[in-house]
Amino acid sequence: MKNLCYILILFILIVLNSKFTMALSEDRELSKCLINTNCIFAEWEFNNTNEKYQEILKIASNLPRCSVLEESKNYWHGLIRSRIFRFPDDLEILNLPERKLIQVKSASRIGVSDLGVNRNRVNYIYNQLLKSNE
Repeated sequence: MKNLCYILILFILIVLNSKFTMALSEDRELSKCLINTNCIFAEWEFNNTNEKYQEILKIASNLPRCSVLEESKNYWHGLIRSRIFRFPDDLEILNLPERKLIQVKSASRIGVSDLGVNRNRVNYIYNQLLKSNE
């Protein structure tokens, strides 16, 4: 029993410290959520996606406990850790200017439920974007 506990603790530490890379789907879009209880996927349509993309990146980069894992012209990937238990969540933002779309995905790496944290995060980003344009 004691050995099982050590193995479980080791597994949790490995998972919490792992670097996770989200993949784009075959059609070069963000992959859809596999589990809807710990993930949110949103598509926002804008006429000026390049400008909006930069505004969204500024908001996302300033989220608490956020570290940027990857940033390019049209793709951004950040890791956000929960305040108390330090659970990792991935936040991805993809600019598709040719389609006038920005895709946003926030997903927990661990567990089947996030208690609405990812949905709240994406809603916060969108609401901050709306506020900045008033």
